[in-house]
Amino acid sequence: RFAEDPEFRERVCDAQLAVRKDVSVGHDGGGMKVVVAMVQATQGIPGFARKFVGDEIEMVQTERWSDMENAVIDVVIPGKPGHMTGTATLREEAGTTTETVAMEIKVNIPLVGGRIESLIADLLRKALRAENSVGRDFLSGS
Repeated sequence: RFAEDPEFRERVCDAQLAVRKDVSVGHDGGGMKVVVAMVQATQGIPGFARKFVGDEIEMVQTERWSDMENAVIDVVIPGKPGHMTGTATLREEAGTTTETVAMEIKVNIPLVGGRIESLIADLLRKALRAENSVGRDFLSGS
């Protein structure tokens, strides 16, 4: 249930070195809607990608949880030709909960779109590792 806690979401943004963040969590019909708008510096991003996004990159992640185990995720980069869509599922077995995230990444920029998609996939993996680490600390009361 910590996933619906705005403090948890803010800690995840902090772990990803967000420059600015805005988190909202609320009801969405019979489920829950989480919106995380985050701005990160683009230090460390290759020059070919930085030329398209600038010194900072804003991402808006919207999660629509139909129940406590299944969500549809949409991530946009406002004003930029890219987006991610996918799902998150949580499954508990023998006292262990596993989150599975499946995302499709699309960047509509000729010639470098595929390279940027690969870069975004790497950033997404790092973000999920940060969320996992923060989640473990959050659950342990740290």
